[in-house]
Amino acid sequence: MDFVFSIIFIVVGEKEQIKFVVDCMLGKLAKWMRILGFDVVYFKTANDEEILKLCLNEGRIILTRDRNLFNIAKKSRAFLVKSDQWEEQAKEVIDNYNLWDKISPFSRCLNCNYPLKIIEKSSAKNLVPPFPYETFDEFAVCPECGKTYWPGTHFDVMRLKITKLINDN
Repeated sequence: MDFVFSIIFIVVGEKEQIKFVVDCMLGKLAKWMRILGFDVVYFKTANDEEILKLCLNEGRIILTRDRNLFNIAKKSRAFLVKSDQWEEQAKEVIDNYNLWDKISPFSRCLNCNYPLKIIEKSSAKNLVPPFPYETFDEFAVCPECGKTYWPGTHFDVMRLKITKLINDN
């Protein structure tokens, strides 16, 4: 599958089709699933009980490498991730839930998981340092935590990783 990034930020609508909660063993997967545009809750220190409660209360699917947590949760909703590499982990999850056409890169806040909002350049003037403001034309902000995003040098690296992930599928 060939994947082209036609715009920098793609904002997710309010309708989310699948939501995840990721255990502390899968922090890198959680980060990359957010980069790919999926609704992912992640706590570095959450215990199994908290994860199970969140799964049930919010209708989230648990992503875990912990066989004990998986065995407890599988009656509700859980997926046992087998790989120890984030790229393979992401492929496992995306394949299992048939999410390849749901990928929406750079649409969620990496800090708080909230959908990003595209803003006009003029609105970003007081939100970003002078260099990015003068250099870039596209900005997004998280309405929840206020973090501002723009397509800096890190964007190209992430875009290449996403393109490789999708094209290798």
